[in-house]
Amino acid sequence: MDRNVTDFIQNRTFDEIQVGDRAQLVRTLRPDDIHLFAIMSGDVNPTHVDTEFARSSQFREVVGHSMWGSTLISTILGTEFPGPGTVYVSQGLNFHRPITIGDTLTITVTCREKFEHNHHIVLDCLALNQDGLKVIDGVAEVQAPTEKIKRARIHLPEVTISDRELRYGHLLSITAGKAPIPIAVAHPCDAESLRGPIQAAQAGLVIPVLVGPETKIRAVAEQEGIDLHGVRIIDVAHSHEAAETAVTLAREGQVEALMKGSLHTDELMSAVISKAGGLRTSRRISHVFMADVPTYPHPLLITDAAINIEPTLEDKVDIIQNAIDLAHVMGLPEPKVAILSAVETVTSKIRSTIDAAALCKMADRGQIKGGLLDGPLAFDNAVSLVAAKTKGIRSLVAGNADILVVPDLESGNMVAKQLEYLANALMAGVVLGARVPIVLTSRADTAETRAASCAIAQLIAHKKREARLA
Repeated sequence: MDRNVTDFIQNRTFDEIQVGDRAQLVRTLRPDDIHLFAIMSGDVNPTHVDTEFARSSQFREVVGHSMWGSTLISTILGTEFPGPGTVYVSQGLNFHRPITIGDTLTITVTCREKFEHNHHIVLDCLALNQDGLKVIDGVAEVQAPTEKIKRARIHLPEVTISDRELRYGHLLSITAGKAPIPIAVAHPCDAESLRGPIQAAQAGLVIPVLVGPETKIRAVAEQEGIDLHGVRIIDVAHSHEAAETAVTLAREGQVEALMKGSLHTDELMSAVISKAGGLRTSRRISHVFMADVPTYPHPLLITDAAINIEPTLEDKVDIIQNAIDLAHVMGLPEPKVAILSAVETVTSKIRSTIDAAALCKMADRGQIKGGLLDGPLAFDNAVSLVAAKTKGIRSLVAGNADILVVPDLESGNMVAKQLEYLANALMAGVVLGARVPIVLTSRADTAETRAASCAIAQLIAHKKREARLA
C-alpha cells in the first residue's frame, strides 16, 4: 500500500505542466518566523526586531521581512510546482504592502509560458493577505525537471526561539506607566546584589536605598563600574544591622519594599518575622517564583519554594491565597491553581494528595477565594494537556495551570531550579504575606533576575497603595 501523499515530495515534469496550471501555499506570519529569518539572514533591521523602534516607524508596529514572503514562492517552486529537480533561473518581485504579525498570505504561482528548447517555464507569482489585498507580485523563470522524482518528505526538527532579552523586556513592560517605588536593599555588598537594584532603578521600577557598610558598597561599585550618583546609602556596621534597619524603614513607611542583598536569607527574614519590630500580618508569609518558560504559553507561579519547609494544611491555605492575590495583581482574574503531588489520585499513603483534596474542597466552601483549584495533579498533568488527556483527567486546570502549589520546599526548589537551569526559564521571586513585598533572591541570581523581581514588587506596592486609598 502506498504511503500517504503528505509523506512524500514529488514533482511535476515539464511535459506534465500546462499553461494555466497553478499551485498555492498558505502561511501565517508568527513572531518566531521573524526572529528565525533574522537569525538566518543576519537582517536585524529594527523595523523587524525592535518593538520600541517599530512603534515610531511608518508602519507603527513590527513588520516581517519582505523577503520572508518571497521565500514562500521559492517553497512552492522547489517542493511542489514544478518541485524537486527545479532550477531557479530568475525572479522579479514587487512589494506592495508590509506583512505584519498574524497576516496570512496565500501564495499562488501560475504557469504563463513554456519553452521546449530549454525546458524553461515562466510563472506569474502572487501573494494576497487575508483581506485579499496584494502584498507581492512578480515573475519567476525556472528550468523544469524532465524526469519524475518522488522522495520521502524530510521532517525537520522543531525550532524553539528562546529570547531572554525579549522576555525580560516583556516582564518589565507590565509595570509601564507606574511610578518607581522606594525599596530598601539590605547589605548589597557584591556585584550582582548591587547591580540588580541599580538596573531596576534605571528601568524606572524602584528608588533604591542601600543599607550596609558604605565603604564596602562603594568599593564594589568602583570595581564593577556601577554609578551610585544620587543613590541614598545608609551606613551600618554589618549584615544583621542592615537587615534590622531595612525592616525599620519599611515599618515606618519610608520604603514600600525590601530587597535581599548579599546577606543570608535567615538574617533578613529573622528581622522580618520579629514579634518586636517585624513586618508580619495575619497572613502566613510565603514565597512565589514567577517562571517565564520558553516552552510554556504563559508565566508560571510556583509556591512555596523558599520559606515554608514542610507546610501544614493551614499553611497551604495562606500560601495559595498569597499566590492567587499575586496573580490578580498581574492581571489574571481567576488563575488556575494546580496542587502538585507525585500522583493524581488521592491516597492516604501520600499526605500531599490528602492536602490537595482538602484544599480543593476548602476552595469550594469559600475558604480560598479568587482562583480555580484542582489537585492532586502530577507535574506532567498540570502543564501538559496531552498528559492530562492520556490519563483521562477532566479538568479546567490540568494542562494549563497558572500556579503550581508544591508539597514542600524541597520539591518546589527543585522544580524552580530545574526550570531555570535546564529549561532556560527567566525567573523572578518575591515574598508575600508581610506588610511589604520582599525581593528574596539567591546569591547566585543575576542582576537581570533581581530587576525582574523588582518589577513584581513594584506591582504589589502599587496595589497596596490603591487599597489604602480606597
